[in-house]
Amino acid sequence: MIQKIIPTNVITGFLGVGKTSLIKTLLKHKPEGEVWAVLVNEFGEIGIDAGLLDTGSEQVQIKEVAGGCMCCAAGLPMQVAINQLIAKAKPDRLLIEPTGLGHPKEVLKVLTQPHYRQVLAMKACVTLVDARKLKDSRYTEHEIFNQQLQVADIVLASKVDSYPASLISDLAAYLDMINPLAPTLQSADSDRESVPIIPWSLEQAAELSASIMSLLDRPHRGATLTNAKNLGSKPKILRKSEESIQAPRLVDINYSPLFSEQAGGPSTEQNIEFDERGLLRKSNQGDGFYSCGWVFDPSYEFDFDKLLVLIKSLHVPRLKAVMITEEGIAGFNCVESELSIVELDDAMDSRIEILSMSEIDIEGLEAALLALSSRLGF
Repeated sequence: MIQKIIPTNVITGFLGVGKTSLIKTLLKHKPEGEVWAVLVNEFGEIGIDAGLLDTGSEQVQIKEVAGGCMCCAAGLPMQVAINQLIAKAKPDRLLIEPTGLGHPKEVLKVLTQPHYRQVLAMKACVTLVDARKLKDSRYTEHEIFNQQLQVADIVLASKVDSYPASLISDLAAYLDMINPLAPTLQSADSDRESVPIIPWSLEQAAELSASIMSLLDRPHRGATLTNAKNLGSKPKILRKSEESIQAPRLVDINYSPLFSEQAGGPSTEQNIEFDERGLLRKSNQGDGFYSCGWVFDPSYEFDFDKLLVLIKSLHVPRLKAVMITEEGIAGFNCVESELSIVELDDAMDSRIEILSMSEIDIEGLEAALLALSSRLGF
């Protein structure tokens, strides 16, 4: 039985913008004694972010919905996961991270349904954005990219140490253009609360975390979602002509619900059925995008140096992995040419997932992964 209304924040942003890293920072700075719960939604079907987020603390509970936007299928996967997470953790705060290719308007629609109003107190929606993407029409003409900014109560200019400060002003102007209901600058004759833009990078995490934490309890501007008739559509100013060729739409292509219709009991975790090699592989494609992921049972140990060489050679837009190596458990996070590696305390298995805009040599990549691993006890 729910005894308290739970402050809830949605952390959104496009693929690879740093949502998981931000959540890890927030978890490190949460008030002592509070229990926080995190619901993670991934584009791919393998599920890796929960392993990257795991703090090993009983005061942080994490649940994952893999395989596309969790608001699909009338929001059933998300509702089931939220109900189970709340029942298990009884959290003091809930953080929800939709997939970078998810639909934030639909996620918020589910979370603000009447039956959740006595359970969840919707607080600030935090949107991360790499201001460099404003120069790329694949982003500015993309429905989800704009929608993420339109629902924002707080905007974090992610990876700010990688571009000049002038791009922050460009970001403010862009936000004012696509979201006039919530100006980024507070004018004297307006009683509407502004949307703050906060520079953000991992290097500045320690000094910026306090200010971000203090903003989490700002109320979510639900009125914006109700009043914005064209929420989620591309701003007219961005349309070149009716005949112009649109950039490819990035859409969720891997939706396969984590929960069956019979789910609802305590045991709804993803069942992994390894083949005789101790391997599970899942792949999909659609609208010009390809994904493939592998799970290796815990008997596999990978050569760290050779694995690093392989990952650097792939040149794919997005790669995430949690791998058991001879040097320990390593988490890999690659966005285009930017690769970060973290040491992790524990992992139940090894997982790697790749998203590409061109067809993936699945068999060749699988053979390469197997060649740089060994199976302990075999």
